[in-house]
Amino acid sequence: MAAGSSMASEPGSAASRGAWRRLGDIGDAVIVRHTLFSLPFAVVAILLETDGRPPIGKLILILVAAMAARNAANALNRVVDAEIDARNPRTAGRHLPTGRLSKKALVAFTVAMGAILVAATAMLNWLCVALLPVAALLIGGYSYTKRFTWLCHYWLGVACAAAPMGAFLALSGRFELGYFALAGAVALWVAGFDILYALQDIDFDRSAGLHSVPARFGPGGARLIAALSHLGTVVALAALPLFWKLAWPYLAGVAVAAAMLAAEHLIARGGTERHIRVASYSINEILPLVVLAATAVDVYLA
Repeated sequence: MAAGSSMASEPGSAASRGAWRRLGDIGDAVIVRHTLFSLPFAVVAILLETDGRPPIGKLILILVAAMAARNAANALNRVVDAEIDARNPRTAGRHLPTGRLSKKALVAFTVAMGAILVAATAMLNWLCVALLPVAALLIGGYSYTKRFTWLCHYWLGVACAAAPMGAFLALSGRFELGYFALAGAVALWVAGFDILYALQDIDFDRSAGLHSVPARFGPGGARLIAALSHLGTVVALAALPLFWKLAWPYLAGVAVAAAMLAAEHLIARGGTERHIRVASYSINEILPLVVLAATAVDVYLA
């Protein structure tokens, strides 16, 4: 009887393992860890707007909404770009082209994340609910922009900047000039490193008729535009003390972030896939945490 019970449980165990493996594949496909790109800036916005004393309920809802939006966007991007990814040698090994995941699984994940975003937003305030169509446009539109404009990197930047802007609006229920300084910094930062990342695909983008800054302006022009975008990021971050009581700890963090961006551009000049991945991904996973830490030190200790 024990043996029979064990045998009966095996199919369920296998199904459970399969479900967890599928979830793991989805997490890999949408690169969940890249939530680190914009989520810390949402926390920066929360600390600034509440002077370090956020209401716990709203804090949780904001973070849930931001994570859901980001993961919905990336999952949808994988679905929309599946055919392009299959033709690009650099991306042909991704989950959809290789069959490790089905489009149906990623579409279901996108819908689930969208439902979580709507539910969390509905519990915040009317302005956030009213702006949900804008969020949907940013999330759904990015994947198509490379088909008609080299400004696709800046669309992505604005989509990521919705995280801190949404945090501000969720807390205050209104627009303020200072909000655009942080949102602008994030938009230019993301656009800059996305341009560097796109250096890997110049030849493919041109042959496939896709648009990007590197494909339009070449490697030299792309590096210059990315550098100017990141200069704008530093200027916008340095301007935040004009709107909030921030002092030397925060500005020290901005200085470190500026040095990291400079290092990013130097590393990217190496030109190999490894150099560009370190410049575009590794450094930029750490940079927002530096800004967040500096903000927290300033808010709580300065």
